[in-house]
Amino acid sequence: MIIKENIIPVGKLEEADFLNYENKVLPEEIIFFDLEHYVYKKPKCIGVFGACIYNKEENILHVTQYMIENKREIKDILNLALRYFKYMKENGKKAISTFSGNNDFTVINYLFNKYNISYDFEAEFLSIDIQKAYEKSMKTSIGLKKLEKIFEIDRQGEVISGSNLAKTFHKVMKDNDYVKRMPKEKIEKILLYNEQDVVNLYYIYTNWNKYIKLSEKEDNKDIDEKNDLEN
Repeated sequence: MIIKENIIPVGKLEEADFLNYENKVLPEEIIFFDLEHYVYKKPKCIGVFGACIYNKEENILHVTQYMIENKREIKDILNLALRYFKYMKENGKKAISTFSGNNDFTVINYLFNKYNISYDFEAEFLSIDIQKAYEKSMKTSIGLKKLEKIFEIDRQGEVISGSNLAKTFHKVMKDNDYVKRMPKEKIEKILLYNEQDVVNLYYIYTNWNKYIKLSEKEDNKDIDEKNDLEN
């Protein structure tokens, strides 16, 4: 198992900028969460578990990642994920924030059930889906990378397609030595991609009203201009 911990300093926050989606939750009470996984008809494995939390006292993000190295670690990564969520719950976390989280929860719940791991995410945590929040505010859907551009987030590293990640973890499942032969740069690229997903969820959550209100104002301006032309 590849285990990576990272500390990322962040700027000061203004509570007025936070997303308020159904339930008001502070950033320090949230787990920002994303999985890279392999699904063929049914979920086969979690390739990378990624999560970050905000430390208000030190003004940092603490990123935690687990990446499997072979098929034997399919259940190990599930147990690490379970331990992580239980620990975070015990330490005051109230919600999990995702982007289009139904996909991730479908995968992890299916695999938990398959390997006889009992855990009820709905009972333990509130769910904050950034994609659903955008759809509710703007009445249209959006992808994470496009939303990052709206929020002026400069994503580090390369964007990796879901199909390419699935192919990689399909090879990991078939060949126990595949990760050992992978260039170190490829592993780092996958982990950075996943890290950016969870870190950018934090930035979007904590800067929501700076950008979504601006977008709404621009939409209203377009409507006003159209009405002026028609009149």
